[in-house]
Amino acid sequence: MVEGLRAVDEAAFGAALAEAEASLRAGGVPVGASLADGERVLGGGHNERVQRGDPIAHGEIACLRNVGRRSSYRTTTLYTTLSPCPMCSGAILLFRIPRVVVGEATTYAGDLDFLTRGGVEVVLLDDPRCIGLMREFQERFPDVWNGDIGVG
Repeated sequence: MVEGLRAVDEAAFGAALAEAEASLRAGGVPVGASLADGERVLGGGHNERVQRGDPIAHGEIACLRNVGRRSSYRTTTLYTTLSPCPMCSGAILLFRIPRVVVGEATTYAGDLDFLTRGGVEVVLLDDPRCIGLMREFQERFPDVWNGDIGVG
């Protein structure tokens, strides 16, 4: 187990990875996310930009939308298979999610320092499954990927 991980992390990260795989099977960008509070996984979501034609339907945003409104996120952990983009990082900071577990930042670095400067504990897993999913997608669908990160 990676240093800094808790018992719930394995299940919650597994849920995020399953969401990423579901997105890829549906023809979308393979980024999944889940949200946990204490020992309970509250829900998850995956990138649906392609499936819904929605430019802001990133995995982390879909996860938060699916979990629904909460009075506070201050005891939650967000799990994501890929380093969050600036939009998703902004949502993490806005809702004061204190901890984020990131599957990988190799295929897309995001700005994890932005989160840590905002007081978020970031745990980077460098998970080879996440790296493999994204590399495969980026090679097969470069135009879709570039649109997802705002360079298309």
